[in-house]
Amino acid sequence: MKLLIAEDDPSLLRALTALFQREKYTVDGVSDGPNALEYLKLCAYDAAVLDVMMPGLSGFEVLRAARKEGIATPVLFLTAKNEIEDRVTGLDLGAEDYLTKPFDVRELLARVRALTRRGNDQTNAAVSAGNTSLDTASFSLKGPGGEEILPNKEYQCMLFLLQNAGQVIPAERFLERFWEDDAAGGENTLWTVIYNLRKKLESLKSNLSIRTRRGQGYVLEVQNEKGPDEA
Repeated sequence: MKLLIAEDDPSLLRALTALFQREKYTVDGVSDGPNALEYLKLCAYDAAVLDVMMPGLSGFEVLRAARKEGIATPVLFLTAKNEIEDRVTGLDLGAEDYLTKPFDVRELLARVRALTRRGNDQTNAAVSAGNTSLDTASFSLKGPGGEEILPNKEYQCMLFLLQNAGQVIPAERFLERFWEDDAAGGENTLWTVIYNLRKKLESLKSNLSIRTRRGQGYVLEVQNEKGPDEA
């Protein structure tokens, strides 16, 4: 099992690293937010333990950026804060768990074990609709005509569409979710991403179609299940 620990207290970082190494984990330890994000981008971890208050980027900011990059590593927040708002924020951003300091090491170990079990279950998961599936481990879109490895933005948008199949998603939701820092430039890029996904679905002989609902947004549907006012 490979674990990332991001903690800005040097003594606690050393203690946690030693603790998990004794439990036979392979551990990378970092002490600030930018390094935590860089490690998450570069390595496939079974789980990550993130301190909330870190230099450079907070744990919340690290997780937000990681999820926007399509990084699905299970995350546990470790923090001195105990306010319900912080717990809600972390969970809403996509964290799987939350533990406040001081903590019992037995509880921390148990929570991380649970996290890695869930992570392993998700590693083999595929999100499907119609005759098409998206492998969330390999970023591979598969249909009767073969498979395609999707680039980052195409993967994120395709996963979002599959998770909301049959529902109209306004363009603004894509922009807020995946182009938060560049909504203006993101609008043209989103159009290109949707175009590319349509072409790939066609080449894979998929029976899925990304349709445009005029004035509303995009909807992923199984072909021949059209509604009115579609293009």
